[in-house]
Amino acid sequence: MQSITHPASPHPPFLHTSARNTGILHSAHWEPNGQRRHHRLRLTKPPGGRRQPAKPRPCVPRPLFLPLACPVWKLLEEPLSGPRRPQRSELRHACLPKRPDLGAGPTGARASGPRQKDGTLYEFCTYYLKPSKMIEFLENFKKNVHLQTAHSELVGYWSVEFGGRMNKVFHIWKYDNFAHRTAVRKALAKDKEWQEQFLIPNLVLIDKQESEITYLVPWCKIERPAKEGVYELATFQMKPGGPALWGDVFKKAVHTHVNRGYTKLVGVFHTEYGALNRVHVLWWHESADSRAAGRHESHEDPRVVAAVRESVNYLESQQNILLIPTSFSPLK
Repeated sequence: MQSITHPASPHPPFLHTSARNTGILHSAHWEPNGQRRHHRLRLTKPPGGRRQPAKPRPCVPRPLFLPLACPVWKLLEEPLSGPRRPQRSELRHACLPKRPDLGAGPTGARASGPRQKDGTLYEFCTYYLKPSKMIEFLENFKKNVHLQTAHSELVGYWSVEFGGRMNKVFHIWKYDNFAHRTAVRKALAKDKEWQEQFLIPNLVLIDKQESEITYLVPWCKIERPAKEGVYELATFQMKPGGPALWGDVFKKAVHTHVNRGYTKLVGVFHTEYGALNRVHVLWWHESADSRAAGRHESHEDPRVVAAVRESVNYLESQQNILLIPTSFSPLK
């Protein structure tokens, strides 16, 4: 760009220093009458560098017309029209399965299922004997068992015939409550005859001992068979949750087998101390062959099959052992 200057003036047209930043060219020249005139010309690109982009103007929305009775914050809580949109937390809880109604007790606390009406407990004892010591142990136990039964009640005593480790005996003891069991243990500790004739001779024959504290389930009582036979102890490891979760379906499965008539139910026990959520079912059979025949028939009964399929949904594992009652066992 060229500017007209006064012929007698030694000053050329000047460029303002802000032209490098703003792109504005300041120039001046003299009119014929000697007056100085200034010009401002906007350049597309500043001579000294890149033109800075203009700052965006803030976009201010037009204000809505609101009635005085409607506060502004109400628009942030609910839409102007239509149903309320559910919150994210509400959607998350809606997708979760509903908690089953487990019922409430008299005080309003949720129970884990039907409870015992009394404190009677049953101790399950398992002794693993040293090999070749089975006969010696049983003979000594039979000779001195009266020293033990003088303090506590023996429900049954068996040797394990099938299932699991060999050279094993299983016995059940009954106590009125935990205080009764503690009193029995203290009395035995003071009984010199029991220690010398019963405890000390038998301890050297035992390799391992296990104990569980159980309760009878409320819908079952111990039934004593009318004649001698063999016993089956079936142990079911159920899923966590207790009888409130699987009690009804388990009861249905047990009664379905009883109604078949090929076996007799002696008792159903729920573990209190030991592996939790474990149920022991004690069955009586006339013989091992009668048990096998009855089992084969029950597998073809649609009622038994349906009850078992429903109960296995809450089952984790199971095992059983065949028991032979000893000559001094109250349950024959």
